[in-house]
Amino acid sequence: MTGKRVLLVLGSMIVSAASVALILRDVNLDDVASSISGADGGQLCLAFLFVALSMFTRGIRWWGLLGKGLPLIKAIHLVNVTFLGNQLPLRLGEAARSLLASREGVAIEKAAASIVVERLIDTLLVVLMIAATVGQLPDAPAYVTVPASRFGALALVAFLCLLALARHPQKAKRFLAIMTQKLPVLNRSPLQRIVDNLLDGLGAIANLRTLVFTLVWSLIAWTTSLAAFYFLHQALGIEVNYAQSVPLGVSLAALGIALPFTIAAVGPFEAAIIVTGQLVGMDSLAAISLGFLFHGISVFGYIVFGSAGLLALGASPGTAAAEGSKTAGR
Repeated sequence: MTGKRVLLVLGSMIVSAASVALILRDVNLDDVASSISGADGGQLCLAFLFVALSMFTRGIRWWGLLGKGLPLIKAIHLVNVTFLGNQLPLRLGEAARSLLASREGVAIEKAAASIVVERLIDTLLVVLMIAATVGQLPDAPAYVTVPASRFGALALVAFLCLLALARHPQKAKRFLAIMTQKLPVLNRSPLQRIVDNLLDGLGAIANLRTLVFTLVWSLIAWTTSLAAFYFLHQALGIEVNYAQSVPLGVSLAALGIALPFTIAAVGPFEAAIIVTGQLVGMDSLAAISLGFLFHGISVFGYIVFGSAGLLALGASPGTAAAEGSKTAGR
């Protein structure tokens, strides 16, 4: 491991440890442990089932984005490996997926482009959930709800613009060519490569059938995530407005997971659930317990099914991490 990677791992551990210390500063750790240990086992099993279904359905979505050119079970295994690899700093799972997919005959550019589309759709859905939920909060001030609603509308408009680009990529390329002629400095920037990669990724949803398939399975996947979080509320006996708490918690946690400089998103994930609890009027101990439980059961699912994916693909954790580092460094 190089010196830079050692510093990155140490820095990520420090960020995660400091975040957890801040979260626990006003609560008794024994109370949190007691709350979690008293969770209903049946509800926990249901939550874990929906975590598994969330991973499975995201595998189906990616299979469709690839044009179903890969065996479905391998697509699911590769997505599960992604979740496992994303527990490392810099979220190396997605980079590893592209290279591991190339071993199965999928062009690395096509795999990477399909992952870009996944992230665009997921970002859109997360923003829309936040915008819709914040607007329902009874005590949320206008300076929070109004920008949230506008941001949600802007995200939807931006996605529609991206769909237009997917349908007419040559117009985007001609516009970029005109801009580079007028602004030669753009020739020295990575803009051309970024635009080409974006258009390649959007090409997957230029086909109406693929677009509908992807959107439907995206909605199914996020619904399973919402169900998992709901059953964890039930496991801990938390009584709140679920229509507010569940989508807001899942969407804010998704933003916390996106932060690259942590170990398994420890800290930001729990903080997202705690903020949700504060916004919906949840008891602080219940919110902290819910955050740790939701994160723990999710990571457990990633480890179980991600490890199974590595075994099925004949890859080792070290190989997957090395592949991810190699791609991320490009």
